[in-house]
Amino acid sequence: MKKGILLSLALLCTSTVVSAARLGTLVDVYGDRDNQLIGYGLVVGLDGTGDKAQVKFTQQSVTNMLKQFGVQLSGGTDPKLKNVAAVTITAKMSPHHVPGQTIDATVSSIGDAKSLMGGTLIMTSLKGIDGEVYAVGQGNVIVGGYSAEGSDGSSITKNIPTVGRIPNGITIERRMNPDPAGNIVLSLKNPNYETANNISNEINKTFGNGTARAFSKSSIEINSPLEEDKRVAFLGMIQELDVDVGQNEPKIVFNSRTGTVVITGSVRVSRVAVSQGGLVVKVGEEQDVIQPSVLSGGTTEKISRSELEVQELNSGMMIWEDTADLQEIVDTVNSIGATPDMLMQILQAMDEADAIMGDLIII
Repeated sequence: MKKGILLSLALLCTSTVVSAARLGTLVDVYGDRDNQLIGYGLVVGLDGTGDKAQVKFTQQSVTNMLKQFGVQLSGGTDPKLKNVAAVTITAKMSPHHVPGQTIDATVSSIGDAKSLMGGTLIMTSLKGIDGEVYAVGQGNVIVGGYSAEGSDGSSITKNIPTVGRIPNGITIERRMNPDPAGNIVLSLKNPNYETANNISNEINKTFGNGTARAFSKSSIEINSPLEEDKRVAFLGMIQELDVDVGQNEPKIVFNSRTGTVVITGSVRVSRVAVSQGGLVVKVGEEQDVIQPSVLSGGTTEKISRSELEVQELNSGMMIWEDTADLQEIVDTVNSIGATPDMLMQILQAMDEADAIMGDLIII
């Protein structure tokens, strides 16, 4: 059966040149990023949906916690864990967070607990990649799903009840080590030589020659004040500058799973001729039943009969003149009723022939 309509243009960028854009939307400050925190802890107060007795690390964690409060368990004591679950706690911490501020946390079961609903995370330290403790987490876990089980073994689950969040449940205890005072480096979100040069020129024109230097298509180094308050004010002024954005490389993006094609408006093709054909083979199987007469006393026989049909599709020759634009490409491909697979083959063949003036990206 023939596939559905050929070509889905999810986005058409009719122009890739922006007259001017706010500099703050084009760059990030190098080192100004979130840092990942992680911790291991226990969620208590569950309604019988916690880890089972087979989860030994949860037993050990409960035993160690009780010892910290002066509760000594005998060697043969086996604490019941149906109301306790071992979890990991993850959070993102900005370098601008200071002690006393709070951030959200995600709590995820690492044992065989069925649900974290109604549980409370007890005090847990969170560490950075350097192994240092930067925050402490504690609070009620909010779960966006549920799980229920009947006595006959039937069950129902909605969303993921073994993952929850604690809004503002993480308290910052220490700051991330700030980068040493020195030059500021701006990183372009979309690296482009022309844009990097325009940013450098605009900053030098505003603050004086030698203030900025573009040393790659993705980075601009800026001489900035050493005092922290003046650096903040300086960055605030820089982010408000208007900068001309350079033209990015034209792109054709093809999603092989959905058949979606995204083509920027600046895509051009050189003079090229394309012939697209296809072979469709259909095989059908039918069975005839032969019923013997009553007098013969024979058995019923089944005879298979195959039907084979071969159809060759030929779309003819498509010709695009030099510097054909997006509309011509789309109109021509649509006119032959191409399926997404056929379109994929056409684009790949044109790219191999260096006929596409842009990047072909297949995802």
